[in-house]
This record gives sequence, structure tokens and C-alpha cells, in this order.
Amino acid sequence: MPSDIEIAQQAKLRKISEIAAGLGLSEDSITLYGQYKAKIDLNANPQLQARPDGKLILVTAISPSPAGEGKTTTTVGLGDALQRLGKRAVICLREPSMGPVFGMKGGAAGGGYAQVVPMEDINLHFTGDFAAIALAHNLLAAMIDNHIHHGNALQIDPRQVTWKRVVDMNDRALRQVVVGLGGKVNGQPREDGFDIVVASEVMAVFCLADSLKDLRTRLGNIVVGYTFAGKPVTAQDLKAHGAMAALLKDAIKPNLVQTLEHTPALVHGGPFANIAHGCNSVIATRTALKLGEIVVTEAGFGADLGAEKFVDIKCRKAGLKPDACVIVATVRALKYHGGVDVPELAKEDLGALERGIVNLEKHVENVTQHYGLPSVVAVNRFDHDTAAELDLLVERMARLGVKVVLAEHWAKGGAGAAALANAVVELMDGSDMPGMHYVYQDEDRLWDKLGKVARNIYGAVEVHAPRRVRAMIDKLQDEGCGHYPICIAKTQYSFSTDASQRGLPHEHILTVRAVRLCAGAEFVVMICDDIMTMPGLPAVPSATRIDIDEDGRVIGLD
Repeated sequence: MPSDIEIAQQAKLRKISEIAAGLGLSEDSITLYGQYKAKIDLNANPQLQARPDGKLILVTAISPSPAGEGKTTTTVGLGDALQRLGKRAVICLREPSMGPVFGMKGGAAGGGYAQVVPMEDINLHFTGDFAAIALAHNLLAAMIDNHIHHGNALQIDPRQVTWKRVVDMNDRALRQVVVGLGGKVNGQPREDGFDIVVASEVMAVFCLADSLKDLRTRLGNIVVGYTFAGKPVTAQDLKAHGAMAALLKDAIKPNLVQTLEHTPALVHGGPFANIAHGCNSVIATRTALKLGEIVVTEAGFGADLGAEKFVDIKCRKAGLKPDACVIVATVRALKYHGGVDVPELAKEDLGALERGIVNLEKHVENVTQHYGLPSVVAVNRFDHDTAAELDLLVERMARLGVKVVLAEHWAKGGAGAAALANAVVELMDGSDMPGMHYVYQDEDRLWDKLGKVARNIYGAVEVHAPRRVRAMIDKLQDEGCGHYPICIAKTQYSFSTDASQRGLPHEHILTVRAVRLCAGAEFVVMICDDIMTMPGLPAVPSATRIDIDEDGRVIGLD
């Protein structure tokens, strides 16, 4: 079978103006970025607000593993399959970060015959949104040091500047740096560091804002540090938020592309779910709900991370309620969670599968009981999956009242997800579940919110924080931030904070080592154990395989 990039490069794309017209968008309401990409001008489409909202489908997954699950591929395949059923489907995805693209993951626009295209553009610079977010973030960083250099009228304590710089690349050498060296003319020396762009609060604000005006207000509320007297300093205090909003005025418009089967896709925003809230932009999702009959979106990593934050942060802030949820798994990945190493995953092993299924069962429990969403399990099928293994999986899910559907969209496109599409439509139309609910309530204290997620969603027996961290959480509570949702940053590979603990770890403790206030995004980040907000490159980065051929075409981006 051809590689992902070869499939994408062989595809016959429709002009994006045709895709837009199919959604009822006029030429005046889109800004073209070449023939196959466009931004949607929301102000040019006031009639959209009169349309009823479509149905919203959330795609999530089991805990990620080296064996792969295929959540984005399933999102795309499901959208294509719904389109084949005659539904007006729209897909909502996040924009890939170039950190993982050149690091470990490679391309992140789906795979096989279930991709969004133009694949190379989406995975690389796309429409420049990430560059704009990085510039807005780093402008604020520059203005902080400039303010301190020119007299420091706000009395910012250089030791308490919390606003780092960002770059959209994995670079462990930038995690901790010192700025301002080289004498008085270069500013005041102080400790600093870099996060990856997707971990920026500007990215979170960008994805949670519901308008350009709201974006500007939220940017102004960002806390960048504290004065010598311990009072917070905001971007508005520095008069930086207006210029930041100006840098983002075009980026905030949703990006319109298409799948290999010409299903419309809005690809916009890109926070990670292990260190941020892991969902595409509210503006893109709301726009899609006005444009489509059914909207299929994803939340990053497993249902303990992306789906929890989708419900407790994005849905809470935006008033969204998914009508159904798809939980993606593979037999291979479940056997990995049962203790089998990657080279042995092609062999039938019912014992390992039975041990690993507990991971899926916990995610199903979380989605159906703690989030209140009717669900179906989509199994991305591999040729070496045996009938006995699939029967075991179906039987175990039947105990939980959840249907299992085999899907082959990676190899067959939308046709391979026809059964999944039918199951989703049936689920939406026939569910008697009372509807989505949150894991915690606004009025719960921050520490109690942390405990509810840790115990109910992760299965932890205890929550621990060093005295200084607990004091910071209590301080934020006392200062009026207690009503904010929490955003837990932890490893994606396990329910616990130990990435090596597969399946369903027992008797584990959630340890919070740091806390960040994101007043612009309006949530509090709880950073657990050794999770990094600036990833590093692996021993053999994906970048070593990416190149261009003699005709200038990108190769190796899979």
C-alpha cells in the first residue's frame, strides 16, 4: 500500500471554493490561501447564526500506545462515511504542531485513505496560525523585559515573572535559559525558559475565545508575573493585549480544507491534551455546527485527558453538548496494555487481551457514567486480529452495554467506516441517556476538583502536592479563582502519572508538582510529576526521514 503522503499527493482535490459553496458559503465569505485552503470570515456570514445547530459527535480513545489507535484517522473516516450516507457532515480537527511532526509522531492529518488534505501544508506551515500565536506570545514576553529595562514602573519582580517564551519545536535545551546577559544595554539578567507553542496560554485563549473581541479581553487578563508586593501583573497592565489581538485577527478565522473524499474539514487551533486542554477552537466547532448536519470532532489522547477536558473545560465554557461519543481502540494496543511488547503484538494472545481490556473498560466507564455520553467502541481492524480476539472484545463490551464496531477506513476510506456511521446515527437517535454532565461543579474548591478527576477518572487512591504547591492552590482559591475549571497536565500513556504503568494501574497516587494560573483561558493548570511543557526530540527524530525530491515534493512525512 502507498504511504500516507503518497496517497495524499495522488489525490484529486476540489477547489476549496467548491467545498465552501457546498456549505452555503459565498466567495466573499472566504479568504483563499491558494486553491485548496481558505479561512472563513465569520462577519461575512451573519445568516449562519439563524441556522439550527447540527449534532456533535466526539471521538476519543483508549490510552495511547506505540501500537497505535488511529483517533484522527477514525474522525476523518467517520466523517466521510456519514457523507456517504447522505448526511451533511463536517469534520473539526486541531492543527498539527511541528514539534511532533519532526519529533516522534510524524504527520498528524489522519492516515491511509482517511486523511485531510493538502496533507503537507496542514502538517507544516498551513495558514500561519501557529506562527501568529507564537509571535503574539513572544511579543508579550519581550514587552515584559522591556518594561523592566525601562524603569519598571509596574514594579515587576524579575524573580516572579511566570511568562515564558515559546517555539513550535521540540527542544529540551530551551527548557531553562537565562536572558539579559551581555551587560546593561541587554536588559536585566533573569531565569527564563521556553514552552512549545501548543502549551502557550495564548493557544488556549485562541481556542476558547468566541469572538475577536472576547479574544482581546482574554489576552488582557493573562497574568505574566507578580510585583515585589506580590500582586499579579497582566498583559493589559503592560498594554500588550491590543497588539497581540492584532497579530491574531486573521488567525482566529477557522481554516477550511477537505478530506480525500471531499468532506469539509475545519482544522483550527492545536493545544495538546497532556499539557493543555486538547481541543480544536470553539469558533471552529460552533461554525461547523451551523454549517453541518453532523459534526465530528476529536479530543486529544485518551478519554481520561482530552475527553475530560473537552467536557469540563470546552463544553462548560462554550455551552456545547456532544450527542454521542466514539471510543477508538485496536486489538494490538489492548494487548500492549496487557503486557505484550510491540514485536509480539501480531500473535494471538487472549490472556494479554483480557488483561489489557481493563484500559478500554475504564475509558468506557468514564465516558458513559462520568461524562454521561452514549458511546460506541470503534475497533481499527488489522489483518492479524483473530476472530477469537474480536469475539472476546465484543463480549466484554456487551457487559457494559456498549456496541463494538469494526472499522477499516484506513484501507478503504469512508466505505470502511460505513458500519460505524450507521451505529453513530442509531446511537444519536435512540439513546435514552439523560445527557452530558461534568465531573465536578463550578462551586467545588480547586483541590476538590482535582480530587474528583483523580479518583473518578484516573482511579487514583490519593492526591498529593508539596506544601508550597498546596499553598499556591489555596491562594488561588482565596483570590477568587476557585470557580475556574482545572486542566491537569500528566502523561498520556497511563491513567497514572507513571508512563510505564499500562492497562489500569491500581493504588496509584496523583502528585502535583506545580500550578499555573491561566486567567485569560480561565482555568488552572495542575502539572503532575515529570510532565514537560517543552518536549524533547527522540534519539532518531522523524525529521531525519523528511526531505524533498528533485521536483520539490515533500517525502517521508508519514
